[in-house]
Amino acid sequence: MPTGLVALTRALSPRMVECELTHLTREPIDLARAAAQHAAYEAALRALGCEVRRVAPAPEHPDAVFIEDTAVVVDALAVLTRPGAASRRGEVDGVAAALASLRPLVRLTAPATLDGGDVLTMGSRLYVGRTARTNEEGIQQLRAALAPHGYTVTAVPVTGCLHLKSAVTALDEATVLLNPAWVDPAHFAAYQVIAVDPGEPMGANILRVGDALLYAMGFPKTLARLQAAGFHPQTVDASELAKAEGAVTCCSVLVRLG
Repeated sequence: MPTGLVALTRALSPRMVECELTHLTREPIDLARAAAQHAAYEAALRALGCEVRRVAPAPEHPDAVFIEDTAVVVDALAVLTRPGAASRRGEVDGVAAALASLRPLVRLTAPATLDGGDVLTMGSRLYVGRTARTNEEGIQQLRAALAPHGYTVTAVPVTGCLHLKSAVTALDEATVLLNPAWVDPAHFAAYQVIAVDPGEPMGANILRVGDALLYAMGFPKTLARLQAAGFHPQTVDASELAKAEGAVTCCSVLVRLG
C-alpha cells in the first residue's frame, strides 16, 4: 500500500572500503554482497509502500550510500547538512538537486557540522546528538532554520557510538528503541522506552516507514523484546553495510509527500 513517502537512496561507491570509521576496526567489505544487501533494502522499502528514487551516484565518496547524513527533512523544508567528516561534504550537492523539487532548501554553513544520523524526529520535536560529527554551531543553525516552522530542537549528549540514531530511534510517535549505555533514557522520559538487549548494543537502530518498521537482522534478543511489545518489523540483512558503521536508517532519506 502506498505510504506517500519518497525514499531517496544512493548507490554504493566502489571506494566504500575507504569509508570513514570512528568506533569500529576496519575489516574487509565484500562490495558485491554489500550492493546486494542495499538492493534488498531498496526492495523492502518498495514493499512497504515507498517510491524509491536513486540520487545521482557519487563514486568518489566512499560513504555516499549513507545518504541520511546529508539532509534533515521535515514537512516544511529540507536542511542540507555540513557533515562532520570533511571527506563527506561533497556528497550534499547531489542530494540537494534531488530535494529541490520536493522541499524549500536551507543549507548549514561553516563552522557548523551536523550529520543527519544525529537527528531523531518525533513529531515537531527534533533530538540532535552532540557527537564527534555534530557540533554546537550545527545544532544552533538547525534550530534557527526550524523554529519559524514550529519545530523544537533538543541537544542530547551521546557517548560510545557514531550517531544519536545508533543509540535511539523511533518505533512510533510514543515509543523509542534505546541503548542506555550510549544515551541517557532520561532525555526520552516523555516516551515509552524499549531497551535493547545488553548483548546487542548495535540493535537500537530501526527505520520507521509510515506505520511499518524495517530492522536489521542480527539482533534476535532485541527483536524478541520488540515483538513482545507488539512491534513486528520486517528484517533485512545489513551485515556488510554495518562494517562501514552503517545501519538501516543511514541508507535513505524519507520525504513525505502531500
